[in-house]
Amino acid sequence: MSEHIPADQPLVLGAFQFDSRLFLGTGKYATYPQMRDALDISGCECVTVAVRRIPQDEVPGERFLDYLDLDRYTILPNTAGCFDAESALRTARLAREMLDTDLIKLEVLGDQKTLLPEPVDTLHATEVLVKEGFTVLVYTSDDVMQAKRLQEAGATAVMPAGSPIGSGQGILNPLNLRLIIEQATVPIIVDAGVGQASDVAIAMELGADGVLMNTAVAAAQDPLRMARAVNMACKAGRDSFLAGRMDKRMCAMPSSPEKGVIGAGA
Repeated sequence: MSEHIPADQPLVLGAFQFDSRLFLGTGKYATYPQMRDALDISGCECVTVAVRRIPQDEVPGERFLDYLDLDRYTILPNTAGCFDAESALRTARLAREMLDTDLIKLEVLGDQKTLLPEPVDTLHATEVLVKEGFTVLVYTSDDVMQAKRLQEAGATAVMPAGSPIGSGQGILNPLNLRLIIEQATVPIIVDAGVGQASDVAIAMELGADGVLMNTAVAAAQDPLRMARAVNMACKAGRDSFLAGRMDKRMCAMPSSPEKGVIGAGA
């Protein structure tokens, strides 16, 4: 980075800190090598793993976890596939035992069709896991008051959806995301529904502290190229936010200066 541009601060999540603000999932790739290469190209430092979906009885050396460089990536286990607080709590505790980490991405879903979060159970599970010493990153809708309740419950980060999980519809409600970000006292990481690089840039320009995505990369026609695109978009969006955009105006304004022009006023 140019010496004239101050470096950004790392993203701090409890005892963890990251220079990259992009988080990637590990599901839906055609092959494990493709997953490994996409993660590499994305520049991410933290990857999500669905604990309930870790394959069993794979050949040593070719197992899912063999393709994740644990010296390079922080593993963020998640409770994907849980539809009530109790199953999410059991999965989180299992993740702590299996992966030796207190970091958890909490998901408690409401139904199979929408995969929207169940608000009451999500709040309850957050409160329990915080009391048990977990570093809780919690998935929620873009409901402003629910996001506030979750941060007050002790969540380390709140993760509002840009749009429904896996939909690729992008940021459907930028106003609510902006309101969540403005009242936040914890990091806000946009999670779910991101479809392409421009969605990542928009989320970061709104002031999000990070973006988590999976399907947009894994289901792209060229996952590796998309991984590169979202890497650059995350950085560009963050720089754009930190730079501070110009004010919007109702009328045109000349781009060239009017003062000091030869012949001006003649």
